[in-house]
Amino acid sequence: MDPETLMPQAPRLLATILPSANTVVERTTQALLRGLPGVVPIFTRVAKRGAVDPFPDSYDWDALLGAADLLADARPEVIIWSASKGAVIGLEHDRELVRRVREATGLPCETSGLALLRALAALKARRVALIGPHTRDYNLRAARGLAAEGVEMVAEASLGLTDNLSFASIGYEAVSGLVRQVAHPGVEAIIMWNTNCAAAPLAAAMEAETGIPVLDATALGVWGGLDLAGITPRPGPEWGQLFSIEGQG
Repeated sequence: MDPETLMPQAPRLLATILPSANTVVERTTQALLRGLPGVVPIFTRVAKRGAVDPFPDSYDWDALLGAADLLADARPEVIIWSASKGAVIGLEHDRELVRRVREATGLPCETSGLALLRALAALKARRVALIGPHTRDYNLRAARGLAAEGVEMVAEASLGLTDNLSFASIGYEAVSGLVRQVAHPGVEAIIMWNTNCAAAPLAAAMEAETGIPVLDATALGVWGGLDLAGITPRPGPEWGQLFSIEGQG
């Protein structure tokens, strides 16, 4: 077999920063890119432990920019911040992160939050449902952040967990139940707004069942990162409608 088929010698690198207790982002990203053998994900972490965020209203800029600087040593095509916090504290923080990363590294930067806005614009979806393993308060705070961007939360469902590590233990049956809880008339997109709880593998099946696009926060970061890097082809239809959307990055 051609060794390039087994392992590309000069792959295109997709770099991702994720919260330290997150065990879903890497698995989801690797699964999404499995069918793109010339694209290889690399990762690094910033601290996010337990239920208390020491930076509740902003980002730990030193940590994020330090992580971006380390990833930049590998010269990836793009750096992705795979986290849902941006909507909770206001997506102006994500725009500032993109600006700072580009200024510091010369590389394009994507975030789950900014990719979400572009995906919703492409879908012409402004009335959304937010779901996740976290508390209802988290969804309400994210809703306020999205409202500032012209996106209205019209339904939500959550499981009430607070510890970041616990989010990854939620199974597909529970996630499917959250989707069904919010699949109401008038909901134009259902968003798993938590990168440590996997909804991406369920998207196609739940879209077929509900008739509503299902967007996963981790998948959004990958979608946006591929778009910014100009990488085609994309993950296939088994991952839902998201990867059939033309990006606008």
